[in-house]
Amino acid sequence: MTSLSVETLAADAVEPITSAGNAQLGIAVLAGIAVIVLLITKFKMHAFLALTIGSLALGSFAGAAPAKTIASFTAGLGSTVAGVGVLIALGAILGKLLADSGGADQIVDTILARASGRAMPWAMVLIASIIGLPLFFEVGIVLMIPVVLLVAKRGNYSLMRIGIPALAGLSVMHGLIPPHPGPLVAIDALDANLGVTLALGVLVAIPTVILAGPVFSRYAARWVDIEAPENMIPQRPSEDLDRRPGFGATLATILLPVVLMLIKALVDIVVDDPEQGVQRVTDVIGSPLIALLAAVVVGMFTLGRAAGFTKGRLATTVEKSLAPIAGVLLIVGAGGGFKQTLIDAGVGRMILEFSENWSIPALLLGWLIAVGIRLATGSATVATISAAGLVAPLAADMSTSHAALLVLAVGAGSLFFSHVNDAGFWLVKEYFGMDVGQTVKTWSVMETIISVVSLVFILLLSLIL
Repeated sequence: MTSLSVETLAADAVEPITSAGNAQLGIAVLAGIAVIVLLITKFKMHAFLALTIGSLALGSFAGAAPAKTIASFTAGLGSTVAGVGVLIALGAILGKLLADSGGADQIVDTILARASGRAMPWAMVLIASIIGLPLFFEVGIVLMIPVVLLVAKRGNYSLMRIGIPALAGLSVMHGLIPPHPGPLVAIDALDANLGVTLALGVLVAIPTVILAGPVFSRYAARWVDIEAPENMIPQRPSEDLDRRPGFGATLATILLPVVLMLIKALVDIVVDDPEQGVQRVTDVIGSPLIALLAAVVVGMFTLGRAAGFTKGRLATTVEKSLAPIAGVLLIVGAGGGFKQTLIDAGVGRMILEFSENWSIPALLLGWLIAVGIRLATGSATVATISAAGLVAPLAADMSTSHAALLVLAVGAGSLFFSHVNDAGFWLVKEYFGMDVGQTVKTWSVMETIISVVSLVFILLLSLIL
């Protein structure tokens, strides 16, 4: 799911690390994934080690030189941690500030007071969709996790009943709605109209997020009935606070990065001139790192100082927030390393070669190519860019509405069945305290529902428009 690794965007232009044929490469991919799953499920090996060994096994099976495999894995790990790691760390600091100051309690108490039991999944999907509109998926997760875990704990809800709607809202926005990077690149590649794509994307997103979120969460909660993991739940302050931040101030702090990124996205659309001073400023303040950093700094005053924290107490809070996420960072980074090894081995090219002779409708072709690359590489962004590039000639004679639908079809395919080669898979697994099988039955199935349901609505719209 990771969309922040710029290096992956040019992956198709890189020479493969192996000259293996498609058959050998296909077997190597399956073998590498099998090694990872076997080490984690059968031998109970830590996911970081399993992903590292699986990446080396993949390169060996594909006939790549060990040095090249190691270089691909470390490059992928480094780019993923560079892109996502700082965001996870900033999110952890903000979450700890929310918890220790009583701000998270204030938000959760308000949500629980306003939403009844049946309405709670709908409230979560609405909140996540709004927050996810301008945010990268990973940023949305680190902002939503404290609220999701606390609502599940305090309201005595199944974690999946609350968590799946939140994840669905974030994921649908990520795959279908500009200004997320995948849809924007596809719009540019297919020369589609951004406004039309946005409008049709919202039409498709609404029924999709309902079915994949609140509706599917009923079944997910039966399949995987787990409680929020204690080590990830923001703990109540150890001592009673004389006061805690107000609801308005707390909500404003959480929404600050959302607003900054949304401003950047709107300016990029309206101004569309990188040399303009306004756009240069918003490009900086609206970048994920600066937006989250601003929220942390502001939170020290609106949350920490509002709760009566001293400077020393603030420093202690920040220090304590970072230790629990060390394992998460390593696992997500290793997932990015495995993904990059797949890409550098030439899996994307293999899928494109297979698809060249497919004689099927353009919308379905774009979706299938994106699905294939997504399954093989684990990257939604790489899948979107590669599929959009391949079907671009087909969009030349399309109407405005159908070109927009082709963008959405590619985006829908890029979300299909996230599994062990996707850093997002490990992010969700660790935050929700699930094992690999539970993550597949919930997160992976939810992603597949989003992909298939959105395709169905896209095809229906193509018959009407």
